[in-house]
Amino acid sequence: MHVKVPASSANLGPGFDALGMALSLYFECGTSDAPDGATKAEDRHPAMDAFRRAGGAGDLWVRGRIPMGRGLGFSGAARVGGIVAAHAQRGIDDLLGVRKEILHLATELEGHPDNVAASLVGGVTASAGGEVAAVPVAFPASMVVWIPDFTTSTDKSRTAIPPQIPLADVVFNIGRATLLLAALASGDRGVLREATRDRIHQDRRLADAPASAEALRAALDTSALAAWLSGSGPTVAAMCEPADAPAVAAALPAGGTVKVLDIDLEGARLVETV
Repeated sequence: MHVKVPASSANLGPGFDALGMALSLYFECGTSDAPDGATKAEDRHPAMDAFRRAGGAGDLWVRGRIPMGRGLGFSGAARVGGIVAAHAQRGIDDLLGVRKEILHLATELEGHPDNVAASLVGGVTASAGGEVAAVPVAFPASMVVWIPDFTTSTDKSRTAIPPQIPLADVVFNIGRATLLLAALASGDRGVLREATRDRIHQDRRLADAPASAEALRAALDTSALAAWLSGSGPTVAAMCEPADAPAVAAALPAGGTVKVLDIDLEGARLVETV
């Protein structure tokens, strides 16, 4: 058995450092029987660091398709994977029973809970204060992601956000984040575009990534239900009806790889190594 962890899209627009969504793009790791395509994790790899911090011993192999530095939660998924692998090494396979422990350590290592919570639990999650809750999505949806060739640094992009935010902008985001959670749970697709608007981080980050800004505008010019900068970027994510996914994907600009993904509902899990 080995660990399989989904990628994630954080923030979902207004839910800065609190909301996340797991996506069907995966990171895998394990302690024995390395499969084809796997490599030995170096000491500085985030999965190995997390594995050691969680009490793991020996080597760890890794493989995956989550690109680094693109806003799809690579480091968060890797850290969750390493921690789960350490627990599995000790014979603990009931992840629900140790969820809070995994979330606490992964958040400490990552610095914020949004990506790690989604990768751990699956689906759409809200996380704060060491707790995580799953948010039901009452309708089928596909996620079209535009992944450019360039990378961004999460730490660097956070410096673009001022330490003080105007009250009007904070109230704006609280209202949209609340509306977003209600819309997802009730199935009210018609309010999703308004519910994913943001005044805290997106415009500041997009100012340094004009290609991502163009991709976001292109997504919103389609029938997509909503679109946002994924995490700190530069990836742009668009939520759409499954039947509309090909048209949304075709409308996104050149200069990036486009993938049509599902919302992963399982989160981190142990699977048979093949």
